[in-house]
Amino acid sequence: MAESSVTREAAPAATPRGGPLGWYAESTAKVKRVFWTCSAAWALDAMDGFVYQYLIPILITAFGMSLAQAGAIASANYFASAIGGWAGGWLSDRFGRARMLQITILWFSFFSFLSGFAQTYEQLLVIRVLQGLGFGAEWAVGAVLLGEMVAPKHRGKTLGTVHSGAAIGSGLAALLAGPVVALFPPDWGWRVVFWIGLTPAVLIFFVRRKDDDSEIYRAAKAKAEAEGRKVSILAIFHPGILRITALASLLALGAQGAGYAVSNYLTTFLQSERGLSAAAAGIYVLFNSLGGFMGFIANAYLSDRVGRRMIFRMFGVGFILAVTFYLYAPLGSSAWTLLPAGIVYGFFQFGIYASFGPYFSELFPTEIRANGQSFAYNFGRASTFIFIQGVAFVAAFTPLSVAMMIMGIAGVSCAIIATLLLPETAGRDLATVGQKDTSKADTERTNERARVAAASPEAREPAR
Repeated sequence: MAESSVTREAAPAATPRGGPLGWYAESTAKVKRVFWTCSAAWALDAMDGFVYQYLIPILITAFGMSLAQAGAIASANYFASAIGGWAGGWLSDRFGRARMLQITILWFSFFSFLSGFAQTYEQLLVIRVLQGLGFGAEWAVGAVLLGEMVAPKHRGKTLGTVHSGAAIGSGLAALLAGPVVALFPPDWGWRVVFWIGLTPAVLIFFVRRKDDDSEIYRAAKAKAEAEGRKVSILAIFHPGILRITALASLLALGAQGAGYAVSNYLTTFLQSERGLSAAAAGIYVLFNSLGGFMGFIANAYLSDRVGRRMIFRMFGVGFILAVTFYLYAPLGSSAWTLLPAGIVYGFFQFGIYASFGPYFSELFPTEIRANGQSFAYNFGRASTFIFIQGVAFVAAFTPLSVAMMIMGIAGVSCAIIATLLLPETAGRDLATVGQKDTSKADTERTNERARVAAASPEAREPAR
């Protein structure tokens, strides 16, 4: 399938293409609708994930939890997201991206809402585990759905912009966990915030189950059905693709682990080491999200220019420098010092995520794209318990800021190592993924088979 099949969803050639929003101007009404639906869904998905983190100080009081127990709920939620994300991705490959996007949005919205009715620590733990099953699948399914519609040269910009919804979600979460909670009595504020989590459910009415699946997906599915093939959920561990799956998972673990090691305890740090109130800490984190939004957009546009691997390295190093300054510089508790530093920190902490969508879409073949992308991203998110619990463990012996810094550096190191071993994919035609140049290892194996065939006595022609 030629590249034109991937860009068939684009608007007529006469549409203006210049300027930073040229990719959007080229899109049809269908692509724009899917873009806005995925963006809103991801923003509200992220809102619910972050709001728990920002509510930790309040929930500790409400349920009589320890910091380690609060971290355990977050870790369990991320672990469940890996299971749900992997299953959702595989089901998306089998039954359609649009259909599974509807189901996952409805699922995580319902259990977000149900969190507000929890009466005990154990109940909240179970509900957040169930919420994680849908939470894990939504982003990857939406990213694959949209990624297969847009032209390769614009994939980074389009999906990176969608991912910027995470910064908006974090900002909304900060408002909910700070000023909004303060409007209600202590026993009700956090419940109201969770009840607002039902809002994303309305987005299912903007997704069309069959019409919104991309041409490239429908063609691959039709071919598999004609050949009588059913792709196993374990296909991403096949020897020909295992290396990509493992390294993509390591990249997701490192980038997300570094971010969660800091953001999961950020409001706690601001209250315990900067002396801010819960409401003030929420406002400060809101400004971090503003920087994150700018980081997402910058990453989205730079990724198509400098490549996927380089952008992860640039933002990883920037994250370490920004966190070091934010945690250790003599900034006090003044808004004039903490807010600008927080914007810079947020730029790198959130911005690094913008290239996950395009990069992972370009690493996996169409038949297992959602499966592989969902597994890798959610394996990384689930395994961040290593960093989340690691901070709680190290904080028992050192100041919280030191524990956050140690885990942050460890995470970025994992991400950079992964980029050194993965291939560059910027501009790749998704229809050809898996047919050639899937990985350096695959190329080497192919060359070795060719050399063996050429050396055999029977060989008379170059091996193919």
